[in-house]
Amino acid sequence: MTPQETKKLFKALGLKSRMDGASYGGDWFASSGDWLEVHSPTSGDLLAKIQQAGEADYAKLMEKADQAFRHWRAIPAPKRGEIVRNIGVALRAKKGELGRLVSLEMGKILTEGLGEVQEMIDVCDFAVGLSRTLSGPTLQSERPMHRMMEQWHPLGPVGVITAFNFPVAVWAWNSALAFVCGDPVVWKPSSKTPLCAIATHNIVTAVLRANGVPEGVSSVVVGRGSNIGERMLGDARLPLISATGSTKMGKRIGQVVGARLGRTILELGGNNALIISDKADMAGALAAAFFGAVGTAGQRCTSTRRLIIHEKMFETFIAKMIANYKSVKIGDPLDPKTLMGPLIDEEAVSDFEAALTAARQQGGKVLYGGKVLNPPFGRRTFVLPTIVEIANDAPIVQTETFAPILYVMRYRTIDEAIVMHNSVPQGLSSGIFSDSVAEAEAFVSFRGSDCGIANINVGTSGAEIGGAFGGEKETGGGRESGSDSWKAYMRRQTNTVNWGGEIHLAQGVEFHV
Repeated sequence: MTPQETKKLFKALGLKSRMDGASYGGDWFASSGDWLEVHSPTSGDLLAKIQQAGEADYAKLMEKADQAFRHWRAIPAPKRGEIVRNIGVALRAKKGELGRLVSLEMGKILTEGLGEVQEMIDVCDFAVGLSRTLSGPTLQSERPMHRMMEQWHPLGPVGVITAFNFPVAVWAWNSALAFVCGDPVVWKPSSKTPLCAIATHNIVTAVLRANGVPEGVSSVVVGRGSNIGERMLGDARLPLISATGSTKMGKRIGQVVGARLGRTILELGGNNALIISDKADMAGALAAAFFGAVGTAGQRCTSTRRLIIHEKMFETFIAKMIANYKSVKIGDPLDPKTLMGPLIDEEAVSDFEAALTAARQQGGKVLYGGKVLNPPFGRRTFVLPTIVEIANDAPIVQTETFAPILYVMRYRTIDEAIVMHNSVPQGLSSGIFSDSVAEAEAFVSFRGSDCGIANINVGTSGAEIGGAFGGEKETGGGRESGSDSWKAYMRRQTNTVNWGGEIHLAQGVEFHV
C-alpha cells in the first residue's frame, strides 16, 4: 500500500499518524508520555505513533464504565439489541476499509481480513436475536402454592483483552454479547495491532452517540500489559475478564482474577490436529489441511499444527501437500494473488527458527520449507511454510509455535490415532477425515477428541459464530460467541415466590413453637 493509499484509508477510519490511546466515547486522551510505534509487518513502515494510557487515564475510563453500567443495564435487552444491530450495519458500511486495515496492520491476506470483519457483522446479527431470548426456566417447587424460576441479570463492565491475530473479531464475539446482556466493555487490544481497535471504536462510538447511549458503554485502552493489563486483572469493577493469548498469559490472568473471585473466559493456546484416515476423501482432506496449516501464516489459535496420517496414506498425502506448498505465493497480503503474508514481527520469526532447531535436535526431518526468506518486502518477517516429520511425543510437538510449521506423523489404528491426538496439553480444535461412520462417531464420542471443537470431514480452522468457541485443558475452558456463551456475561438468580400465604420449609422441615 502506497503512503497515499494509507493516508486515504486512515482518513476513512478516523485514524491519524499520532493519536492518544484511551477513549470512552469518541474523544481520545492519554497522559503517560509513553509512545507506542506501530509498524507494518509487511514493509516495516511506521504506520502511526500512539500515546499509551497511564494509570490516571485508566482510572478516568473505568469511572465512566462503572457509571455507564447503571444506565445501560436499565435499557430493555431488545432495545440494546437494536443498537447492536446498528453497529453491525455500520461495520458493514466500513467492511472494505476495516478489512484492509486488518491486512495492513496484522498481515493476514485481504480475503481473511474481510472475512474477519464479516465475522463481526455476523455476531452482531446473532446478538440481535439473542437480545429477545435471554430466558430462564420456570421450575417446579416441592412446596405447595410456590413457584420457582431463574432470571439472568446484567453482570457489570467486562474487560476484554485481545490478541494480535484476530484484532477485531474476538472483540466482537465478546462485545456484541456483552452489550445485549447489559454490560459495558473495556477493551485492551494487543499492542501489536492497536490501530484496528481504534478504528473499530470510532465506528462503534458514532452509533452509540447517534442512539443517545451514555459514554462509557464502549471503551478502548491502549497500554502496557505490565501497567494497564495488571490494573484490569485486579480491578473488582470488572467482574469478568475475557482474554485471548498464550497459555502462560492465561495462567497469570487466572491466578490474579481468581484471587479476587472474579470470572474469566480464557481462550489460550491450541495444538490442533487432523487425523487423516485411509478411508478419507483425499481432495477434501488436502484442502482442509492446506488452509488450516498455511492460512494466516499459521497464526490462528485453530491453525492445524499436526497431521496424524494413516500409514497407507502417508506418502501419497504428503507428496500432494508438498506440491500445494510449492504453489503458495508469499508476499504482500493486500495483493489478491498472495496466499500467505508475513509473520507479525521478527520475534515471531525467531520463534519459528528456534522451533525448527529443536525439531531437528529431537529427531524431526524437514520435508519442505524451514527457511526464512530474505527481506525483499522490506522486513525479515516472511518464511516458507514448513512440513516436519517427527514423533508426536517430541517435546517441541507438545508446544504451540505461532508460525506455519506442520508436524506430520503416521498411525496404524484409529485407537492409536486418537491416543496420539489427545496426548498434548492443549485442547482447542480437532478434526478427522474419514468416510467410516464408526471412526467418525468414535472421534466425537466420550473416548474420542478431548478438544472443545471436534469436526468430521471439516478442518480445524474456520469456526462459525453460531457455535460456542473454546477449548479444554491448557486452552483454558472458556467459551465465546454462539450457543449459550451469553450466560458468562450475566449473573444467574433463582427466585422462589410464595403465592399461597402459608410458610412451608423445604425438605419437609418443621420449625415452629
